Amino acid sequence: MVLAALFAALIAVGAFIAIPIGPVPIVLQNFFVLLTGLLLGPRWGLIACGVYLLAGALGLPVFAGGTGGIGRFFGPTGGYLLAYLPAVFITGLISQNKKKAVVWDSIAMILASIVIYTLGASWLKFSTGMTWSKTLAVGMFPFLIGDALKIAAAIVVARTARPMISQYSNSGQVRSQGKTEQTHP
Repeated sequence: MVLAALFAALIAVGAFIAIPIGPVPIVLQNFFVLLTGLLLGPRWGLIACGVYLLAGALGLPVFAGGTGGIGRFFGPTGGYLLAYLPAVFITGLISQNKKKAVVWDSIAMILASIVIYTLGASWLKFSTGMTWSKTLAVGMFPFLIGDALKIAAAIVVARTARPMISQYSNSGQVRSQGKTEQTHP
């Protein structure tokens, strides 16, 4: 639970690192969503993203530009936000079942990014009435190179952080099973 809360907070921090370039800003949210899937797996990754989205829906300023509220889901970026749920699940599921190999991590994040672009751009087109060419020009093409760099960075961070998280998770499981000795009466 602690890690899910931490990663929900990291996703929120990623929203504050934003470059407004149109209806869809450049943010680090998707980097942290993908990293969450890699490090927490499908179940806890989904919980972390759900907590993040719930916090935003309740009005906390955790979305891009320090905004929040349920209305953000109905605006131009709503599809991208909601796409984080299947994206983190896909990333966690694929990377977890393939022994955390770099190739499978990459495939997982590429597929998750496709889901984000598909749902996000579809909603952007629907909510703004733009043509498909305009929608892709403002809602996908400007982000492809940056997202490729985010995927590469997520792989490096995951390879470094997995042993620490695994150690933390395993020590928590041992304690929760009552197999550790108490040091205080």
